[in-house]
Amino acid sequence: MKSMKKLLIATALGLASCASFAAQHQENTVRIAAPFEIKGADPALSSDILLRMDVVETLVEVNQRGEPIPALAKSWQVSEDGLRWQLQLRDNVHFHDGSPLDAAAVVKSLNTARSKAGLLDKTPITEISGEGQVVTITLREPFTPLLSVLAESRSQILALSSWDAQGNITRIIGSGPFMLTAFQPPQSLAVKRFEGYWGEKPYIAAASYLSSGRAETRALLAESGDADYVFNLDAASRQRLARKPALQLPAIPVPRTLMLKLNLGDPLLAEQPVREAISMAIDRNALAMAVLRYPGAASQLFPPNMGEWHNAALPPLSYQPDSAVTLLQKAGWQPGSDGVLTRNGQRFSLTLLTFPDRPELPLMAMVIQQQLRKIGIEVKINSTNASEIPAQHHSGKLQLALFSRNFALTPDPTGTLLQDYAEKGGDWGAMNWHPTGFSGALHTLTQSTDASARAKARTLITSALQQDLPVIPIAWYQQSAAINSQLQNVALDPFERHFGLRQLRWEP
Repeated sequence: MKSMKKLLIATALGLASCASFAAQHQENTVRIAAPFEIKGADPALSSDILLRMDVVETLVEVNQRGEPIPALAKSWQVSEDGLRWQLQLRDNVHFHDGSPLDAAAVVKSLNTARSKAGLLDKTPITEISGEGQVVTITLREPFTPLLSVLAESRSQILALSSWDAQGNITRIIGSGPFMLTAFQPPQSLAVKRFEGYWGEKPYIAAASYLSSGRAETRALLAESGDADYVFNLDAASRQRLARKPALQLPAIPVPRTLMLKLNLGDPLLAEQPVREAISMAIDRNALAMAVLRYPGAASQLFPPNMGEWHNAALPPLSYQPDSAVTLLQKAGWQPGSDGVLTRNGQRFSLTLLTFPDRPELPLMAMVIQQQLRKIGIEVKINSTNASEIPAQHHSGKLQLALFSRNFALTPDPTGTLLQDYAEKGGDWGAMNWHPTGFSGALHTLTQSTDASARAKARTLITSALQQDLPVIPIAWYQQSAAINSQLQNVALDPFERHFGLRQLRWEP
């Protein structure tokens, strides 16, 4: 009863904070609600929201097959040794302040991104320079995924007027089809159509965005008509909203995987058979159907829609609780008086971190807690802020974390793998895992253009992840939304880069 009261109070407070959002509705304005917080003007913090809302653009875009295509850069060429990339910028492109796109703005934007944690700082760039409409990127060594990195949201290009004299970003002046009219971190922003846009003009005149962390609040916004485009709903809300004729509920598979991250430096998790037992104890099919309510059980890390990264030759991860018990017994773990495993006087007790921004995560955590308890592993759940996971990664305190990872942050997932599985691991990837040959395989993918060598590298990477289980895949994702039925040309982005605003139009 207490938990229900807390839920009702939190929902009421959430709706109260959304009142001004609903009141802002004007004819032709598309109101978007999603859980993604606006963390500030710095592209290192909120670049994905600004790209999704089509305020900013990158040099390179992505087609439906995940291939890089021209955007602000209309063409590019690479030297024979792979160390010098020249990008030709589009002519007649203007930022929202009227200033023209030129090499100076691009160099400033990319060098700023390089100075902060992300993908560009992990790219072997020695210099970014330019003059006129040509930008030159010089590398220490070949780096084949460079175009993918330039398509990543933190590589967005801003006008020079976005920075003050001290080099701080004080305004967000992009070149996208929409320009900011209001910016109120961490909760909301508003945009209007940029009439000077160089490309195809949007149909809609304006849009607004609300960051709403609670799935219940977002569902109520969709149900009441106070939002037109709502992302990341829980399964129960989707089922309820599907009965509303005023809403359309599109869904598509996306290259995102829900997983458990493990600290291999923790004595409880250091042994591979123990990690394998944890994996075997999880009934993925039942969990996906009960929580996600679609057949999304993950048999490996990379889903089938990731093409060559999905390794069909791998033995699939499966539910084998009896084998899990046997593996733990062989590792010396025996049930204690309360059923929790013990070894040398130590209880097998773990703390699992997760966060409620994605409504399925706390529910999944509770089911995993119950399933692991059946084989004698005690799990304590800490549902907290998402930022706590990388914080505890760096402090070394993390044991388990449950989250989802988008492998399409760049068109080529090599960029994401470099962040997550480089030698020192990553905030959303491995922790204290150093497999033989893995770094070399990543290096091959960043340098080689030989198809056979690249295929062998992908096989080594996918096999090592499946064998050692530094992360345990749980489920593959679908992206879904609840959208006002009067909106036409709705198309969810499988790479989760854009809300699709520029294609939307209101029913006449």
